[in-house]
Amino acid sequence: MIVRAANPRRQLKRYEESIAQGGMRLTRQRRHVYEVLLARPDHPTAMEVFLRAKPEMKSLSLATVYNVLETLVQRGLARKVRLDGTSTHYCANTMEHGHFTCVVCGAVLDVPLLDGGELEKLHRLPRGYTVVQQEVSLHGTCATCGKKMTL
Repeated sequence: MIVRAANPRRQLKRYEESIAQGGMRLTRQRRHVYEVLLARPDHPTAMEVFLRAKPEMKSLSLATVYNVLETLVQRGLARKVRLDGTSTHYCANTMEHGHFTCVVCGAVLDVPLLDGGELEKLHRLPRGYTVVQQEVSLHGTCATCGKKMTL
């Protein structure tokens, strides 16, 4: 089962409300970067977002993209995800889920938690420790690459 993000219209409405509540302007650049992030569920880096957004908005700078992505994360509209240990990727799906990365082709897939799954109960933390965020990152072979390997 694949995690489906919320309806894009609903997400854009949530974006507008969140940005306005934060006392920020609803700029064309912010909206465009967010729309680019919503367009594909492939967890792009800031550079990838910039390269996708630039053709439609020539005045957009890489610094603006970084700033917008940071704002989206701060407003709870996107998540930072470390998939390969080096680059920060961005995920517009803010529902609880994990990520599966194919070690062959690099594809990234959002994967749901099982119904009733409670990540907090999977670890035995020392007394007094509190988890404020956790990420589930699975690595393996996707179905397409798995089929190629068996041929």
